[in-house]
Amino acid sequence: MTRISRSSVTSRPALLGAVVMLALTSASVAAADDGPGPFGVTADVVATRQSARVGALFGADRVDRLAGGHFCTASVVHSPRGDLVVTAAHCVSGAGELVFVPGYRDGKAPYGVWKVTQRFLPDGWAEGEDEDSDLAFVTVAGPGGRPVEDVVGANRLATGVATGATAVTVTGYPDSREVPISCTNKPTLHSTTQQRIDCPDFTGGTSGSPWVNGDHQVVGVLGGHEQGGSTADTSYSVVLGSEAAQLYRQATGGDR
Repeated sequence: MTRISRSSVTSRPALLGAVVMLALTSASVAAADDGPGPFGVTADVVATRQSARVGALFGADRVDRLAGGHFCTASVVHSPRGDLVVTAAHCVSGAGELVFVPGYRDGKAPYGVWKVTQRFLPDGWAEGEDEDSDLAFVTVAGPGGRPVEDVVGANRLATGVATGATAVTVTGYPDSREVPISCTNKPTLHSTTQQRIDCPDFTGGTSGSPWVNGDHQVVGVLGGHEQGGSTADTSYSVVLGSEAAQLYRQATGGDR
């Protein structure tokens, strides 16, 4: 099976099947806390303060022409300084200067453009691109000196959560589209270090998409096995355990 990176930095796979275009409402998409179904349905995301915590990554040279330039997904996670974003390691390692645009859609940056100022990668990824370490944190700085968390809010990183204990909602930016999509389903273990979820049409560009449970906790980040998966309908994440917790402590100076 051909390996397809979910990051369009290295690969821009064609859209594998039409995205199901549904309005993201409580009636059409299951809540992440095991609310009524259906599960496994991919839909466009309505712009809200909650969805603005998820954004797209761009090369810094795209600041003046955002449309069509995003290549990965990232999201704001709570930190003492309010400047922390989580994504997949393969999205930010080896890349040049980057910017993060929370709530990006249709070529616009409704909450500003935030420069990536520092990157934190696990040793397993930095030393050998181990797929079990495909997770990264970056700090960002933006307009007016306000922390990004003060502007759009943040979800909390949760490590050690049992895979599949509840459903999660995955939100990301396919590189072929200018609005985010999301899907809710229950993840399952792929191995002791990897988890998987069945959601259609998560193609190139969705690497780094957060997996958020009903308590607004990030319990996965799209990446890991085959840099997120070799098909558009099954996605992967590393299991967020001790390595993720240690990396978070490093990125925040040891504070929660």
